Parts: sequence; structure tokens; C-alpha cells
Amino acid sequence: MHLTLALILLLLGISPAQSHSIKTSLEESPEETDNNTEEEYLSVSDLIERANKNIEESQDGLIIKFGDIVVEDGLQNADKCTSGQPGCKWPREKDKKVYVPYQISNHYGPNEKRIIEDALRSFEKPTCVRFIPRTQQKDYIQIESREGCYSSVGRSGGEQILSLKRDGCIYKHVIQHEFLHALGFHHEQCRSDRDKHIKILYQNVLPGMEGNFKKVDTNNLGTAYDYGSVMHYERDAFTKNGQPTMIPIPNPDVEIGLATEMNANDILRVNKLYCN
Repeated sequence: MHLTLALILLLLGISPAQSHSIKTSLEESPEETDNNTEEEYLSVSDLIERANKNIEESQDGLIIKFGDIVVEDGLQNADKCTSGQPGCKWPREKDKKVYVPYQISNHYGPNEKRIIEDALRSFEKPTCVRFIPRTQQKDYIQIESREGCYSSVGRSGGEQILSLKRDGCIYKHVIQHEFLHALGFHHEQCRSDRDKHIKILYQNVLPGMEGNFKKVDTNNLGTAYDYGSVMHYERDAFTKNGQPTMIPIPNPDVEIGLATEMNANDILRVNKLYCN
């Protein structure tokens, strides 16, 4: 131990055993990332694209498609929860609430855990969904800091990994985005009716990233296409040249993909899928 620190501890009346405990505690607490920056005002797609920049299609034994979605195989192309596949939705209990157990790994510091938990609590007032700390539930979401931001679509069974990389993903709207995936929702620009609302400019898409714009066979729950959804990517997502990869139809000047939190339509869809 450093001599100066030892003298200070001695003067404070702290024993060597206590000082060892303090030192160990400090070493085991992860250094917090600074989340109070201008990055929190960036779009979901900007933040996810940055965080996932170096992520490989196969990550930690998982296959990542559509930028930030874990799929069970490389062929999955449907939003299985809103397409009615059994077992994908989290169950609704007798009290008409939907309890989704989660577990936060020790990768995160106290402030990061607070941001994650605050984002999860943002579902409570407007919906019937309750994210609860796991006790012994078999099916649960394991939140870890892996190489990027990503999630499965809906309940996959057992432990399902939802990655929130400490350096890049700990923002309210990114967390909401990933947990909306975990509840069963896909990206807005991949909706089955998207061609009526946006045009994909593949000539501007980074080579190898075209799959992020693949259209999905979704049940849209009777809700309108929403450029302001937290699930919509920005107009230049995955651009190779700074030019737009998506243009709204018929008005090309409409803002898209700039949500900084869930909007009324995102909440409506959760309620239609789980709560009504």
C-alpha cells in the first residue's frame, strides 16, 4: 500500500483489514462512463451504429441481423411476436400485468444501473408492462455490456442476452429501443408496409449493410407508420457517402428517426400487443 495513503488511513483510525476492504471495493467497482454528454441527444440509429461499428455478424455465439437484433438462425425474417408465433410474447398474469424479469450484470457502475432502471420504469405508467428484478424465473433478460447494443425480438426462452455496451449504449432512448425489441417489436423502417412511406436508396448503403433494410412480414397492429418512433432509424443510417439511405414518401423533407424517447405510437403498440 502507498505510504501516504497508509498514514492517512491510520490517522483516520482505519485498520489494515478495513483499508484492504476499501481498496478491494474500489477495484471491483467499474469506472463509470460519462453519459451526461451531447451524445444523449443523438438519434438511436447514430448511437447504435457507433456502438456496433466493429461488431461481427456472429457475436458471442449469437447471430446479429438488422443492425442490433439477435436471431436464432440466419434465415429469420419475420417479426415473430406481432406475426402471432406462440411463446414469443411475455405472459400476462391474472392481475393483467406483464412481468418481465431482468438481471443486470456487475459490468455496470451505480449511475449506469440507475439509467437502465429509470428507462425500464418509463414503461410502467403508460403500459401494463413491468420489468422486475429476477428471482428464480426461468425466462429472463440478462443485461450485459458486450460488444454493442442488441436484443432478441420477443421472449426467446431461458436466459436471453440484451447487450448495452457501457461505452455507447447507456442512454434512455437506446435502452427503450432495445427493450421494445425484447417485447417483440422490429424496426419501423422494416415494417411490411414501409414501401408506402419510405424509399430505400440502396446505392448509398454501405456494402454488406443492405440486410438492415430488409422488409419484414409484420402485423402492424392497426397503427400508422411513424417516422417519429423510437424504433425508426435516421435517414442516413448505414450510409457510405453521407447521402440519405431512406427518403420519406411523399414528402421527402419530413424528419425521420430523431426520437429521443418512446412516443405515443410506441406506447400504443405495447398496449395493443400486451395490455388491451
